[in-house]
Amino acid sequence: MPKIKTNRAAAKRFKKTGSGKIVRAKAFKSHILTKKSPKRKRALRRDTVVNAVSTRALARMLPYL
Repeated sequence: MPKIKTNRAAAKRFKKTGSGKIVRAKAFKSHILTKKSPKRKRALRRDTVVNAVSTRALARMLPYL
């Protein structure tokens, strides 16, 4: 069987936790930060788990993750 190519764009954006879940960074933290509260900006720094619907598609994009 030939090797499966990894989607490089996805490989740069997602990583796997010790328990096997896929985590991602939160959006809306790049610009227009003046109107966002410090609490909101602090929460955007943290990673979050990818939802169950998207996990199957990511598993195909990242076969060796």
